[in-house]
Amino acid sequence: MQNHLIPPNTTVDLSAISTRGGEALSLEKSTIRPQFSALRRELIKWQHILYAQRQHKLLIVLQALDAGGKDGTIRNVFKGVNPQGVTSTPFKAPTKEELAHDYLWRIHKRVPAKGMIGIFNRSHYEDVLIVRVQNLVPESVWRPRYEQINQFEQYLTETGTTILKFYLHVSKEEQRERLQERIDRPEKWWKFDPADLKQRAKWDEYQTAFQDVFQHCSTEAAPWHVIPADQKWYRDYAIAKIIVDKMRSLDLQYPSVKEDLSQYVIE
Repeated sequence: MQNHLIPPNTTVDLSAISTRGGEALSLEKSTIRPQFSALRRELIKWQHILYAQRQHKLLIVLQALDAGGKDGTIRNVFKGVNPQGVTSTPFKAPTKEELAHDYLWRIHKRVPAKGMIGIFNRSHYEDVLIVRVQNLVPESVWRPRYEQINQFEQYLTETGTTILKFYLHVSKEEQRERLQERIDRPEKWWKFDPADLKQRAKWDEYQTAFQDVFQHCSTEAAPWHVIPADQKWYRDYAIAKIIVDKMRSLDLQYPSVKEDLSQYVIE
């Protein structure tokens, strides 16, 4: 399987990257689902050790356009993981208090502690995406943020945080179908915001903004992965595999105990 990694300083053309990874790689859902289940069981195991050891910190960043599948990814990939060891932060529009600080202030507060997995549903990258596309701040403000973000993420990695960043790459047609489903099914009305249609109208501008993010902010310390996400089963499998592969590479071990506890008998 391709790892979907964007190497540093790579010019990315999202239109040239398939949104249907299973088809592109000639994979079948029936063969991938058992592999995904095995990966999720292994993720549960590694998370338990990470939580017990309390040395490493793992930060998962999820970005996507509306209806890209961030919520579903979190539910499916982390199903069964001990919720005591995971924090999930959905970054909405900043509050007045948050706007009174620098844009990384609210982000830094939610970086995981030792032994924890932190999941960002949207992130600090909104400050070079939506603010750019919607002209909320001038270019002289958002453009320097690429390097500021790189330095911030470099600092996090140097202080023990492992960062994995995923862009859920869906096609415009797939987004249309998912948004339409929210309208067609009353139980999903709560997920639909008419403002999403205004964002959809700026599809091309968002594609350009994301491509610049990948070019400027995929680093050795904190790489970006573009995950084909039209097929949810492939999306979940690809992300779970990347996360598990990374956790395998960490020095995760249960903490040693100085005393031999086998001498104790509970009566």
